[in-house]
Amino acid sequence: MRQTLGAVEAAAFVLALRARGVRDPAVLGAMERVPRERFAPPALRAWARRDLALPLPCGQTMTAPSVVAAMLTALDPPRGARALEVGTGSGYATALLLRLGCASVESLERYAGLAEAAARRLDAEGFAAASVVHADGCAPGEGAFDRILVNGVVPALPDALLARLAPGGRLVGAVAGAGGARLAVVERGEEGFGRRQPEPALRLAPLTPGLAETL
Repeated sequence: MRQTLGAVEAAAFVLALRARGVRDPAVLGAMERVPRERFAPPALRAWARRDLALPLPCGQTMTAPSVVAAMLTALDPPRGARALEVGTGSGYATALLLRLGCASVESLERYAGLAEAAARRLDAEGFAAASVVHADGCAPGEGAFDRILVNGVVPALPDALLARLAPGGRLVGAVAGAGGARLAVVERGEEGFGRRQPEPALRLAPLTPGLAETL
């Protein structure tokens, strides 16, 4: 009975996202298969299947599903992609990246407590290809990636992240502006970096650089 109820809730969740303009079938399928409530704080799990941002420990936020869907649709990871994620949070977007067919996801989180909890959660849910690292996602690092997802608003996309984008790769994030945050999509081609237009508005929390000294 509980399994049937879960399937009904997942279907209703997807229908609600479609009503809010989410159309990508791969993204909708991933969001149907990854139960958001398993990544939400226990006290807020009743709200997890609604299109709401939810508070996380360390003053962070679990992004609203429609915003996550918009970013993943723009990212469009090919099957087998190597993905870098900046801002692990609960680990929900990490799980979605793997459900979308990424071969591996390296996820960077500035808060040690969030990183540890997300790593345990992803392991419990069977996402062995996720590697959660306590690190400053805006700092220089090693390795190139086919897709980079930045889960937060920045004043400008960090050069250190652009440098980690493999040829033919794509980075998706959000950049602050006078009218609010807007989706930013950057692709690395043979002649350098190119930015897509237009860039729709997003409601997303700011991304803080650096490692947290506590928490």
